[in-house]
Amino acid sequence: MLQLGGLYGLWLREVMRAVRDRGQLVGGASRPILWVLILGIGLNPYFRGEVYGEATFVVPFTYLQFIFPGVVALNVMFTSVQSAVSVIWDREFGFLREVLVSPLSRTTILLGKILGGSTVALLHGCLVLILARFADVPLTPIDVLKAIGLMAILSFAVTSLGVVIANRIRTFEGFGIFSNAVIMPLYFTSSSMFPLDPALSKEQTYVTYPEWLVTIVEYNPLTYAVDALRGVLIHYNQFAPWMGITVMVGCSVILFSIALFDFRRA
Repeated sequence: MLQLGGLYGLWLREVMRAVRDRGQLVGGASRPILWVLILGIGLNPYFRGEVYGEATFVVPFTYLQFIFPGVVALNVMFTSVQSAVSVIWDREFGFLREVLVSPLSRTTILLGKILGGSTVALLHGCLVLILARFADVPLTPIDVLKAIGLMAILSFAVTSLGVVIANRIRTFEGFGIFSNAVIMPLYFTSSSMFPLDPALSKEQTYVTYPEWLVTIVEYNPLTYAVDALRGVLIHYNQFAPWMGITVMVGCSVILFSIALFDFRRA
């Protein structure tokens, strides 16, 4: 009971601190509006190919529909990493030292912080789902529940990654720079902004795209997370549907294990 009570307390502290941060709420709401309503609409006319003079979409969706799942992942990722900065904050102001000398195990402490950050990131991901109607993405209650499940796994994995970074970076400024240097390349090489045409063979894909770019996309774990969300939200997959959740769960276990290893050494 002691461990569960401590877990709940740490989780609630992370959630309440984020809820009271108006800047974080504004960022979580404005980011998807910028990407969905401005970038999506602005680039939508160019998301097509010309075949014998007739305009055909590269995939059977508008660009706005195609990037919508990627914007959901983006909001979850940014919030997850941002929540991990609380590790540096607590270390700087002594709260972490006080918690570490409590009867709570380090596993409980770390899990409480990660679950708190994951919950906030999940809520920010749900903010994007509100824009589904504007992106012409019809969602059923089952689709929403499946998306929430996938977002929960993704937020846990990325929050764990943020904690791994925070355990190695000791300053707020260094954390911000390094986390962006990790998150942005992961996002832009996850096929969230452009599709790899599934109708092409591997040889044709290497002719259409640079081989190094295709290799990065295929080895990027976030590629499969975005693809899983795309399969649930717009019912389109570039890879086998089972790959997305498998990769996400695997990354969650690995990243949490690394974070816990670092946390126990601290």
